[in-house]
Amino acid sequence: MKYAKLGNSGLQVSRVCLGSMTWGVQNTQQDADQQIHYALEHGVNFIDTAEMYAIPATPDTYGKTEQIIGHWISANAHKRQDVIIASKIAGPGMHWVRDGQPITGEAVIKSVEDSLTRLQTDYIDLYQLHWPNRVSPHFGKQWPNTFTFDEVDVSAHRAQMLEILQALNECIVAGKIRHCGLSDETPWGISTYLELAQKHSLPKMVSIQNEFSLLCQKDWPYLIEHCHHNDVAYLPWSPLATGLLTGKYANNARPQGTRWSLMQPKSIYRNTEFSQSAAAQYCEIAQQIGITPAQLALAWCNQVQGVTSTIIGATHLHQLQENIAAFDIELDEQTLQRINKVTQQFPAPY
Repeated sequence: MKYAKLGNSGLQVSRVCLGSMTWGVQNTQQDADQQIHYALEHGVNFIDTAEMYAIPATPDTYGKTEQIIGHWISANAHKRQDVIIASKIAGPGMHWVRDGQPITGEAVIKSVEDSLTRLQTDYIDLYQLHWPNRVSPHFGKQWPNTFTFDEVDVSAHRAQMLEILQALNECIVAGKIRHCGLSDETPWGISTYLELAQKHSLPKMVSIQNEFSLLCQKDWPYLIEHCHHNDVAYLPWSPLATGLLTGKYANNARPQGTRWSLMQPKSIYRNTEFSQSAAAQYCEIAQQIGITPAQLALAWCNQVQGVTSTIIGATHLHQLQENIAAFDIELDEQTLQRINKVTQQFPAPY
């Protein structure tokens, strides 16, 4: 396993981050324990979760994943210092989480306390804002004029961001979190947080996790360059495009127990004619070079300049084994050129 610096945090994280959002719906405590054990055995030291997990997110699944991780921590207290735990506070929009209200300083402090209780730990290594208070170009909103920039009161949002940073600083001073980061943000959001942190001597955001995959490359090079030059770690989530890049959803298949079989059809916005065609070509490349489609997608992501650690998830142990093995694969120049041709044909398939 190779490791990389988590922004300016001083932490060294594995190039693989173990995602956990299926734990509590598709996966049991026993499944999670097996996955954590296997990941640690193979050098993974980075686990990502969130207060809103498990997924699909509902009032009944809220907090379940943190509870599962907390049970593992309680049973393996001697290993806590060897694992970097990342969690997230949910942004606005879900009525069962703070009545769907925006993130505030008070909400940060309360959510950190609640996550610590569920995780059964004294500190969280990386605490992230799951999505911003304003509408941002994520979750299928990246198309021009999907939302209006003029709807954002910049002064009000800067004041909110400053309040959030002050609350994060309070948690860091108290030893409850070590570092803070972002998720589903934009260059404006990152730069504003960095500017406010410098101006007011507050904690610098050390990382950002955004959707990034063979089918979703909108962050490269512009946002990723911004991260690189500001020492902000870039953490891709959904590198398999919620499983589309494995080939299991080809021809609109819905294998029982898979994520797409549990989701509402309207929320599967990645399922387009273009994305299906692109995924089929990537699967063909993988087959021809003797690896699985998932391994092709993950190995490619790992080789993208600026990527710090890729967040992977699995519902079955054999999937986790397959995925972790992908990070020992180096795609040759010919394969990368073939991948680039597909990308040029389908630059924004969903």
